Amino acid sequence: MSANQLVLLACLAVAGVLLFGLVNMMRGGSANLSQTLMRLRVLLQFIAILVIMGVVWWRSA
Repeated sequence: MSANQLVLLACLAVAGVLLFGLVNMMRGGSANLSQTLMRLRVLLQFIAILVIMGVVWWRSA
């Protein structure tokens, strides 16, 4: 898997969880599920930032 694909996958994972959480909230779904999804989004954002920083570092070396 190339670096570009890894960054894209990380960003799409964040966007997917965010959209799923927003849809759940807008439909009046479970508040616990929404909270869990938003916590997962924060974790995925952290991972995505690490991946992006790693790719930038790797390409500059």
